Amino acid sequence: MACAFLHHPFMSRAALAHFDNAALIDAMKHFELALADSEEQHGVLPAGTGEALRQHLADHVFDLEDLENGTALGGNVAIPFVRQAKAALPKPLRAHFHFGATSQDVLDSALMLLSQRRLPTLLTLAQRSLSALADLMDRHRNTAMIGRTLMQQALPITFGVRAAQWALQLDEARTRLAEIAETGLPVQFGGPVGIHNGLDDGLAIMATLAASLGLRAPLLPWHTNRQPIHALITALDALATAADKIALDVALLAQSEIGELSEPAGEGVGGSSSMAHKRNPVRCALIRTATRHVHGHTATVINAASQPLERGLGEWHSEWAPLIESQQLLEGALLQLAVLLEGLEVHDDVMASRLAALNMAARHDTDSSHCQIDRVLAHLVR
Repeated sequence: MACAFLHHPFMSRAALAHFDNAALIDAMKHFELALADSEEQHGVLPAGTGEALRQHLADHVFDLEDLENGTALGGNVAIPFVRQAKAALPKPLRAHFHFGATSQDVLDSALMLLSQRRLPTLLTLAQRSLSALADLMDRHRNTAMIGRTLMQQALPITFGVRAAQWALQLDEARTRLAEIAETGLPVQFGGPVGIHNGLDDGLAIMATLAASLGLRAPLLPWHTNRQPIHALITALDALATAADKIALDVALLAQSEIGELSEPAGEGVGGSSSMAHKRNPVRCALIRTATRHVHGHTATVINAASQPLERGLGEWHSEWAPLIESQQLLEGALLQLAVLLEGLEVHDDVMASRLAALNMAARHDTDSSHCQIDRVLAHLVR
């Protein structure tokens, strides 16, 4: 595990707990018990099998060290998980546990289940920032400032328009993730080679299983069709990009030589170890660090998206940590972004003085600025 001091400050603590070892084990067990219930409903397993499995595994404590060692030997945690679970069952029940499934079914579905449950938190945090941006747009629709192109002073705009641009990009990214959340992440169930070997109605069982887990029933199993993962990671990255853009702009405008914005003040926030006069844009730093990790994880997942034949060799395995960590990092970034925007200090007097020095104080296009701001505000409340 990475050093907590170097890794965890950029992640949401709640998301760290949501995706911990115990949560993954619980999600895998949830999949297996739901699978047994679904197969029982379709007459594949004897009546009462699901409940019997549930009772015998209710208080079972999985050996984490054995799971870790078994993962190194088998290539994924589902293999030692299934072995431990079967060992805890009476012999007559062992053949009914994990029936018709393969390790990828267990782990893919567990990751989708955990991710599906966490998406509302990401969307709520994004909406919190959008609400703060709507307030900034409205309050600063007439706050004139210099616009900058190629990092140089250009022509006047308003801070309200700048906030509108931030909001639109963030909302477009939020919409992408919201659509995935509304459609639902897919269950995985295909058996060893993705055709439900030994099950006459595998697709129907898959649909029942999906409904039981609160996931989407895909058209077919997707062992090496990683479009669902590709869609999820790129939607996460789009939100990371929007957050990164805002943090970058705030940090640039908060520079001592510019001083048009400041991060929210707070006891001990932004201090320096050696320079007491400094007020560092630490929230921007946290956001930009987290989002850079997300961008890197996205590249890893995308590069692994084309997988061979019926099961990946290393490509599938390389998705797990990036997919989980991207959500933990993005949640951390969005939490910092909300705090940043809700308390952002806008120094309109500095903005005005800079325009006055350039003899541009009256040259901004008020009507155009108001039109753009109102258009984005109307878009956000649609």
